[in-house]
Amino acid sequence: MRVRWAGRGHAELFHRPAGYRTMSMIPAQPDSGPDRRVPLSVLDLAPIVQGGDAADAFRRSLDLAQHAERWGYRRFWLAEHHGLPGIASAATAVVIGHVAGGTSTIRVGAGGVMLPNHAPLVIAEQFGTLASLFPGRIDLGLGRAPGSDQLTARALRRSPLAADTFADDVVELMDYFRPPHPRQLVRAVPGAGLDVPVWILGSSLFGAQLAADLGLPYAFASHFAPAALDEALELYRARFKPSAQLDRPYVMLGVNLFAAESDDEGRRLFTSLQQAFVNLRRGHPGPLPPPVDGFVERLHPGDRRLLDEMLSCSVVGSPATVERGLEAFVARTGADELMLASQIYDHGARLRSYELAAGTSGPRQQPIEPSVDIDGSPLSGNRYARR
Repeated sequence: MRVRWAGRGHAELFHRPAGYRTMSMIPAQPDSGPDRRVPLSVLDLAPIVQGGDAADAFRRSLDLAQHAERWGYRRFWLAEHHGLPGIASAATAVVIGHVAGGTSTIRVGAGGVMLPNHAPLVIAEQFGTLASLFPGRIDLGLGRAPGSDQLTARALRRSPLAADTFADDVVELMDYFRPPHPRQLVRAVPGAGLDVPVWILGSSLFGAQLAADLGLPYAFASHFAPAALDEALELYRARFKPSAQLDRPYVMLGVNLFAAESDDEGRRLFTSLQQAFVNLRRGHPGPLPPPVDGFVERLHPGDRRLLDEMLSCSVVGSPATVERGLEAFVARTGADELMLASQIYDHGARLRSYELAAGTSGPRQQPIEPSVDIDGSPLSGNRYARR
């Protein structure tokens, strides 16, 4: 099979030998039907809280993963960020190994690795190592953002133009996972021939187009950058090309989760994330702060609008409120899977948030079709047309 990417002036061929198909690379999907439930997964930023340190963050991440495994969550992903005092997962592959080594069944992966920061071969070797240690449990999500400010990006030895070759680098990385053949001059050892599911992460149309062209599952960062969500989903579904990894579009969407015993308590817990976003936008990032009563009410209207826009994909409140919110979000987007992020200061409250969400009946999936065909012709007057 051949897939050609010709975005942003780049063109590469990615070849899979005839008959090559790795079933574990295809996301498991629930049975069809009106009561099909959307799987829930965990996005962990290994938060460093005020008064804590990275060692505390790693212990809590593992504890959360062990609980999530028991509660039936499908995946546990960690994200690459650099230079942020409130996030400990900079060495993402190392933390994935820590979490995978302390769990037994839940899938563990990167949500994601910022590929322009790295040579594709290095990432293939790292995740080939993880897949060898924990077979059938490792995911690799790839993003093209720096995961840092520009000064930190340069300190990573990252070329200012590195993001421009992201599509080519994805293809190169995937090629290292193919079974070895005599004409292959550079091999990933370990890595070659291993089952490492590759996802494209994004918050814009670029990632949606690339994921569609390569026939890869797509994870959208709607938990902090929802502006292009609807347009990106429509583009991805309309232009998706089946591949050796995936035979139809598969979308996982990020949602902020702040579940508690009451709506008021959920809103109070939510203020930790709201403070962190405001501090970051003002140029003062720091450890995750404790919740503050009345924080939003004291904000400048401009900061309040910013939070409303950036954190619009959030479910906050009691179990009943959270269940209704997740159900409505899936009904609107047709998501195949949800990745829940709970940036909660108190570890016990964070565990409880995920436990409450897992205890709901789970949102029902609403299969949808894009409103435009692959050639751009309209299929329906609605943005999404339900089957």
